[in-house]
This record gives sequence, structure tokens and C-alpha cells, in this order.
Amino acid sequence: MSGTRGKGWNPYLAGALTGLVMIFSIWLTGKYFGASTTFVRTSGMLESLAAPDRVAGMPYFIKNVPKFDWQWLFVAAPASGSAVQWPWWGGRWPCSEPASPTADPAAMD
Repeated sequence: MSGTRGKGWNPYLAGALTGLVMIFSIWLTGKYFGASTTFVRTSGMLESLAAPDRVAGMPYFIKNVPKFDWQWLFVAAPASGSAVQWPWWGGRWPCSEPASPTADPAAMD
């Protein structure tokens, strides 16, 4: 897919839209979106395999029970999206080849 990359979104527009999504997320569900809680809950699930009594007694995990929930989308979607696009890039990262210092930038597009 060399040469088919577009300019991408304006970062200010993307940031503003992300902010609006967050506002509506909080307004509609009363919860923030993000992945940090998911990673902590995953740690709690893994730790509960070895020391369930310890996890059950932690104040954080009493309030935020280690479980799979809707926030896993923020972990699963990027991982699965990366796996799906991998063959389109020929099984390599698009930036894995170092650019030649003498290369013509116009020829790279």
C-alpha cells in the first residue's frame, strides 16, 4: 500500500471531536471512557489467580471489581484492528525501513 496514505485528520478537529465524544459519554452513561481502568482490572484478574484473598481485600478492587466489561473495547479494538491491517502492509510496519538521508520526499508519496 505504498503511496496510498492520506494526510490524515487535522489534529485540532480530531481533538475537538474526541472531547465531544467524552462529554457525551459522561453525560449519557456517567462514566469516562478510557483503557487505564481496564489494565488495572486485568492485573487484578491475573493476581486473583495467585492470591484471591489479597485482591478481594484491596480497597480499589472492592470499588472496581476485576471483570470484563465495555471498557475492554478500548483494549480489544486497537489490538484487533492492528491484526487485521497487518497483511495490508505486507506483514511489516510501514515505518520499519529507515529513510535514506538523500531520498527525495516527493518520491516517497
